[in-house]
Amino acid sequence: MNQRQAPFDVTVGATLPPLELPPINRTTLALFAGASGDHNQIHIDTDYARKAGMVDVFAHGMLSMAYLGRLLTQWVDQRQIRSFGVRFTGITHLGHKITCSGRVVERFEADGEQRVKLEIETRNQYGDTRIVGDAVIAL
Repeated sequence: MNQRQAPFDVTVGATLPPLELPPINRTTLALFAGASGDHNQIHIDTDYARKAGMVDVFAHGMLSMAYLGRLLTQWVDQRQIRSFGVRFTGITHLGHKITCSGRVVERFEADGEQRVKLEIETRNQYGDTRIVGDAVIAL
Protein backbone atom coordinates (compact mmCIF):
# COMPACT_ATOMS: atom_id res chain seq x y z
CA MET A 1 0.00 0.00 0.00
CA ASN A 2 1.36 3.40 -0.96
CA GLN A 3 0.61 5.64 2.02
CA ARG A 4 0.86 9.41 1.96
CA GLN A 5 3.07 10.99 4.54
CA ALA A 6 1.31 13.29 6.98
CA PRO A 7 1.81 16.80 5.55
CA PHE A 8 2.69 18.34 8.91
CA ASP A 9 4.53 17.71 12.14
CA VAL A 10 3.43 14.50 13.91
CA THR A 11 5.24 15.12 17.17
CA VAL A 12 3.20 15.07 20.37
CA GLY A 13 1.47 18.43 20.72
CA ALA A 14 1.32 19.17 16.98
CA THR A 15 -2.06 20.28 15.64
CA LEU A 16 -3.92 19.43 12.46
CA PRO A 17 -4.91 22.29 10.19
CA PRO A 18 -8.44 23.21 11.35
CA LEU A 19 -11.45 22.53 9.14
CA GLU A 20 -13.86 25.48 9.20
CA LEU A 21 -17.35 24.87 7.84
CA PRO A 22 -20.14 27.19 6.76
CA PRO A 23 -23.02 27.78 9.18
CA ILE A 24 -25.45 24.87 9.57
CA ASN A 25 -28.63 25.52 7.60
CA ARG A 26 -31.81 23.66 6.73
CA THR A 27 -30.51 22.65 3.31
CA THR A 28 -27.47 20.99 4.89
CA LEU A 29 -29.75 19.06 7.28
CA ALA A 30 -32.06 17.95 4.46
CA LEU A 31 -29.15 16.84 2.28
CA PHE A 32 -27.54 14.94 5.17
CA ALA A 33 -30.86 13.26 6.01
CA GLY A 34 -31.17 12.09 2.41
CA ALA A 35 -27.56 10.94 2.14
CA SER A 36 -27.50 9.15 5.50
CA GLY A 37 -31.06 7.84 5.55
CA ASP A 38 -31.51 9.48 8.97
CA HIS A 39 -34.85 11.24 8.61
CA ASN A 40 -35.44 11.72 12.35
CA GLN A 41 -38.01 14.50 12.52
CA ILE A 42 -36.14 16.35 15.28
CA HIS A 43 -33.60 17.31 12.60
CA ILE A 44 -35.94 18.29 9.75
CA ASP A 45 -39.40 19.22 11.07
CA THR A 46 -39.64 22.49 13.01
CA ASP A 47 -43.10 21.72 14.42
CA TYR A 48 -41.91 18.34 15.68
CA ALA A 49 -38.77 19.87 17.22
CA ARG A 50 -40.84 22.52 19.02
CA LYS A 51 -43.24 19.89 20.38
CA ALA A 52 -40.15 18.13 21.74
CA GLY A 53 -39.18 21.31 23.62
CA MET A 54 -36.53 22.58 21.21
CA VAL A 55 -36.49 26.07 19.72
CA ASP A 56 -35.97 24.62 16.22
CA VAL A 57 -34.43 21.67 14.39
CA PHE A 58 -30.74 20.97 14.99
CA ALA A 59 -27.92 19.10 13.31
CA HIS A 60 -27.55 15.34 13.37
CA GLY A 61 -24.69 14.32 15.64
CA MET A 62 -23.41 12.09 12.86
CA LEU A 63 -23.14 15.11 10.54
CA SER A 64 -20.58 16.63 12.88
CA MET A 65 -18.84 13.28 13.18
CA ALA A 66 -18.69 13.17 9.37
CA TYR A 67 -17.04 16.60 9.45
CA LEU A 68 -14.42 15.20 11.83
CA GLY A 69 -13.92 12.34 9.38
CA ARG A 70 -13.27 14.93 6.69
CA LEU A 71 -10.72 16.61 8.98
CA LEU A 72 -8.87 13.30 9.21
CA THR A 73 -9.08 12.38 5.53
CA GLN A 74 -7.82 15.80 4.47
CA TRP A 75 -4.73 14.95 6.49
CA VAL A 76 -4.20 11.26 5.59
CA ASP A 77 -5.65 8.65 3.26
CA GLN A 78 -8.71 6.99 4.84
CA ARG A 79 -6.91 3.62 4.71
CA GLN A 80 -4.55 4.92 7.40
CA ILE A 81 -7.31 5.43 9.96
CA ARG A 82 -7.16 2.62 12.51
CA SER A 83 -9.83 3.88 14.90
CA PHE A 84 -12.15 6.85 15.17
CA GLY A 85 -14.66 7.50 17.95
CA VAL A 86 -16.52 10.43 19.46
CA ARG A 87 -18.73 11.52 22.32
CA PHE A 88 -21.45 14.09 21.76
CA THR A 89 -21.27 16.90 24.33
CA GLY A 90 -23.68 19.50 22.97
CA ILE A 91 -26.24 20.32 20.31
CA THR A 92 -25.21 21.94 17.06
CA HIS A 93 -27.98 24.42 16.26
CA LEU A 94 -28.94 26.11 13.00
CA GLY A 95 -26.51 28.94 12.32
CA HIS A 96 -23.64 27.36 14.22
CA LYS A 97 -20.38 27.62 12.33
CA ILE A 98 -18.42 24.49 13.18
CA THR A 99 -14.64 24.25 13.34
CA CYS A 100 -13.02 20.83 13.56
CA SER A 101 -9.60 20.50 15.13
CA GLY A 102 -7.17 17.83 16.21
CA ARG A 103 -3.98 17.44 18.19
CA VAL A 104 -1.37 14.67 18.36
CA VAL A 105 -1.33 13.30 21.91
CA GLU A 106 0.75 10.13 21.51
CA ARG A 107 3.16 8.37 19.14
CA PHE A 108 3.52 4.63 19.37
CA GLU A 109 4.06 1.42 17.45
CA ALA A 110 1.40 -1.29 17.07
CA ASP A 111 1.17 -4.24 14.71
CA GLY A 112 4.46 -3.21 13.10
CA GLU A 113 3.20 0.30 12.25
CA GLN A 114 4.16 3.71 13.51
CA ARG A 115 0.96 5.36 14.70
CA VAL A 116 -0.28 8.54 16.32
CA LYS A 117 -3.26 9.06 18.57
CA LEU A 118 -5.17 12.28 18.05
CA GLU A 119 -7.64 14.14 20.22
CA ILE A 120 -10.29 15.64 17.94
CA GLU A 121 -13.21 17.97 18.54
CA THR A 122 -15.78 20.31 17.06
CA ARG A 123 -16.55 23.76 18.43
CA ASN A 124 -19.07 26.36 17.36
CA GLN A 125 -18.28 30.02 16.70
CA TYR A 126 -18.82 30.77 20.41
CA GLY A 127 -16.09 28.33 21.44
CA ASP A 128 -18.55 25.76 22.80
CA THR A 129 -17.38 22.17 22.37
CA ARG A 130 -19.98 20.01 20.62
CA ILE A 131 -18.08 16.74 20.05
CA VAL A 132 -14.91 15.30 21.55
CA GLY A 133 -13.19 12.17 20.38
CA ASP A 134 -10.01 10.47 19.33
CA ALA A 135 -8.52 8.74 16.35
CA VAL A 136 -5.55 6.49 15.71
CA ILE A 137 -3.68 7.00 12.46
CA ALA A 138 -0.99 4.81 10.87
CA LEU A 139 1.87 6.90 9.53
